[in-house]
Amino acid sequence: MAGPLGAAPLEPAPQLPPVEAAAPEPTAPASPDYASMYAAVEDGGHALPAIPFAKVDGRFLRQVVDDPTGEKPGTIVVNTSDKFLYWVLKDGKAMRYGVGLGRQGYSWKGRAIVQWKRKWPTWTPPSAMIRRDPKLEKWRQGMQPGVTNPLGSRALYIFKDGVDTLYRIHGSPDWKSIGKSASSGCVRMFNQDVMDLYERVPGKTPLLVI
Repeated sequence: MAGPLGAAPLEPAPQLPPVEAAAPEPTAPASPDYASMYAAVEDGGHALPAIPFAKVDGRFLRQVVDDPTGEKPGTIVVNTSDKFLYWVLKDGKAMRYGVGLGRQGYSWKGRAIVQWKRKWPTWTPPSAMIRRDPKLEKWRQGMQPGVTNPLGSRALYIFKDGVDTLYRIHGSPDWKSIGKSASSGCVRMFNQDVMDLYERVPGKTPLLVI
């Protein structure tokens, strides 16, 4: 067939190769749902307030990281320099939590085990603490559990060779103390974080404090 105005015949349009679908972009890991993780919660008859996580240094929020400890899965590692607690997982990963440390938190290092765990523990200030702060005398026989109790919603009690190290991993009503050093106490966690850890940790769990 002639082209317009007697031009050379039109050649059929070349067949273009089929368009291949673009390879899907790699899916980025989902960001932790901190709003849910640190939401207010009713537990054991107590109403824990939400943690204002947006005001917290992101390093100290609960997250899965590459395991830096080299310990076997199912081990707790407390790094007192960086103020992190690791729960070692499989496949080279660990759940990392931010912690706050008091004098007692720095006073002991080594290997031990979680001898037992308590929900909503009673807090009994040591005699030395009462001497420093006589207002604590009223708690000599123990402060009842609650949202203002210094041990928070959960406590893990650490023993070595059957002897209480007086080292505790526990919740704290003071969310601002996480990631910082305090005048007293052991290893403090957000209440919501220590509750998460409590559910993961069986009795006799090995612990390393470095």
